[in-house]
Amino acid sequence: MGETTVTTLEGQDRAAPRPVAEENAGKAFLRRLRTPRRPRFWFEILLIAVSYWTYSLIRNAVPEQKQEALRNADWLWRLEHHLGIAVEQSVNHAVNSATWLIVGMNYYYATLHFVVTLGVLVWLYRSHPGRYAAARLALFATTAVALLGYYFFPLAPPRLMIGGDFVDTVVVHHTWGSMASGDLKHMSNQYAAMPSMHIGWSLWCGLSVFALASVPWVRVLGLLYPAATLLVIVSTANHFWLDAVGGMLCLAFGFAVARLWYGALPYALPRWVPGTRGAPLVPLET
Repeated sequence: MGETTVTTLEGQDRAAPRPVAEENAGKAFLRRLRTPRRPRFWFEILLIAVSYWTYSLIRNAVPEQKQEALRNADWLWRLEHHLGIAVEQSVNHAVNSATWLIVGMNYYYATLHFVVTLGVLVWLYRSHPGRYAAARLALFATTAVALLGYYFFPLAPPRLMIGGDFVDTVVVHHTWGSMASGDLKHMSNQYAAMPSMHIGWSLWCGLSVFALASVPWVRVLGLLYPAATLLVIVSTANHFWLDAVGGMLCLAFGFAVARLWYGALPYALPRWVPGTRGAPLVPLET
């Protein structure tokens, strides 16, 4: 009782403690969990939907803490002045002077954040199934850690600063470019500007496309997408530059989690896994 019997090369039996066998079984189970497998379509749809619903619920349940958020915005604005990077107001006013441009940016802010991210997820699912789970984990970990920023560092966006003289471009031009402006402002926490998930998500998309796309001009677009997003979030007065830095740090954390779990960055894993449509008989491509 309590022991297993194994046979040595000499044919003699010796006793092995049960904890050793159980430890080996545990390691094998963990190894299976960490091995990329064929993603399942309906599971992924359900996982993404539930995860985003949970994220939105938690983000919007964080107390708005208006006064603290305004104090933090003043402090951050002074810090940027000290660093010599406080040019958001000039960018906001300059871009707002071109109505067609700022209106386009409002709709960019409202739509591409979701459309492009979902598009890249679908592309990875179909064309890089061996890398999909690790890339998805990096994105989810990035989003999850952002909630800590919303809770511990409530921050008013520039457009809500008292005496900041920023233009709320959604209100002025009557577009629906932000869930935190106009008629939709009561549906979202207006003081969750740090970190910027517009940057976290767009940089995740851009790096994925740049690392894995085979067409050169598509890879260039991958790099331009987060750069354009940075210009948009500042021009629309939804974020400070340092909010973008916060989003980048969250993404770095997300990639670190994926690296620790899978043993490699998502883009270094094999493209194919057995059982995926289009996979070669011997999935050697990396």
